[in-house]
Amino acid sequence: MDTIPTPRTPGRWRFYRAVWRWHFYAGLFVLPFIAWLALTGAAYLYQKPIDRWVHHDLKVVAPSPQAPALPSAQIAAVTALSPGDVFRYTTSERTDGSVEIGVLRPNRQREVYYVDPTTTQVLGHLPDKGTFSGVVRRLHSLDLLGDYASALIEIAAGWAILLVLTGLYLWWPRGQKGGITTVRGQPRQRLFWRDLHAVTGVWVGLVLLFLAVTGMPWSVVWGKQVNAWANGQDYGYPAGVRVQVPMSQQRLADATSPTWSMEQARLPASALPHAHHADAEKHDGHEGHGGGALGDLSPQPGAIGIDAAVQRFNRLGLTPGYSVALPRGPLGVYTASVYPEDVAGQRVVHLDQYSGRVLLDMGYADYGALGRGLEWGINVHLGQEYGTFNRLFLLVACAAIVMLCVSGAVMWWKRRPLGGIGVPPLPKERRTVAIVFALLCVGGVLFPLVGVSLLVVGVLDFVASGGWRTPGPSRN
Repeated sequence: MDTIPTPRTPGRWRFYRAVWRWHFYAGLFVLPFIAWLALTGAAYLYQKPIDRWVHHDLKVVAPSPQAPALPSAQIAAVTALSPGDVFRYTTSERTDGSVEIGVLRPNRQREVYYVDPTTTQVLGHLPDKGTFSGVVRRLHSLDLLGDYASALIEIAAGWAILLVLTGLYLWWPRGQKGGITTVRGQPRQRLFWRDLHAVTGVWVGLVLLFLAVTGMPWSVVWGKQVNAWANGQDYGYPAGVRVQVPMSQQRLADATSPTWSMEQARLPASALPHAHHADAEKHDGHEGHGGGALGDLSPQPGAIGIDAAVQRFNRLGLTPGYSVALPRGPLGVYTASVYPEDVAGQRVVHLDQYSGRVLLDMGYADYGALGRGLEWGINVHLGQEYGTFNRLFLLVACAAIVMLCVSGAVMWWKRRPLGGIGVPPLPKERRTVAIVFALLCVGGVLFPLVGVSLLVVGVLDFVASGGWRTPGPSRN
């Protein structure tokens, strides 16, 4: 049988049991989530090659020596087949790739049409974010669970942080000869699974900690609060936003899918070529609200048009594969955005829809220190920043995280008592449990939803254990 390592002092032993109890609760709640996130995250690491394979007929075209047709001709080919308003035009990232044209249908559904850039042949269409990688990302973010998904992600990430920190404390060598860097026993023994869990966890736990922290920006409470706090500050919000140009009430997130730190960024306003300020103010006050409504997408008199806008973006040197969000209303702008694998290549450019003048041109270098740090962490989290190495490292880490979850489940199954769930025993002094619980609650202040869940579990554990009292005699 395996044994729990015995520390040299009773005090350390009491804390070991208290920490073990909370490590058990953390694992009980989040191991299924962690395994799910690891599996879906591993698939998302290779989103582009998988999408090209799954949607080959839509995304891949025969390279042609001829120059691509004008964007307006490509858009006309789509609108001839599908009624609706075009809200986004995405250039091809590769010479053998199709262009993507987003259409808002009369029923308010968003569709993406794939077009051969040279022949303007419409290859087919999918719902917006309906590619294989789009579905995997929705599965990974638990969007299929509805409005509560972001809350679950925040709680799971917070408990994963707790799981890692308590696990490192339990792993810390206390005189034992095995289970630190080596695995003892045989697969039929719990000792084998305990050591496998500990040895795997000690190195992959740091990766899991990084993924949990860098996944927090997408959460519903902590993420939004930090985003709002970072935006509008020199250390977070892109410095290039604070320029002397009129700003509208429209936000970048209403028109495209920006980086996390840019979700609250407001769009500049085009200068009207004639005096229709009342009409402009009406559009400015209502567009972009109501669940991400796109507003008036009809072409405005005097606008330069998509062809001139794309030519201007090309001359500015944007990385191929950039998306252009079309203007919304008389104050709208042409917005080009691109987020390549190298975070330093991120860029957003806004053009006045009438004059073609650059109103705003910002990139990663314009972000504050906090914004750069957060975006770098997100890029590494997505497996993009360091190319093949980043993806392979995270792929191995995802496999190890799944192994961590499996070994933890097997270890629990082998030690659980009949008719019970096998909660680790309390130390003799209930003050020890209270101290550990109070320390955990400090982290709950930083992550509010996690803190609420900690209080709920703590109260239930306190009541169920009769006030954290050990029911029988203890050798400790």
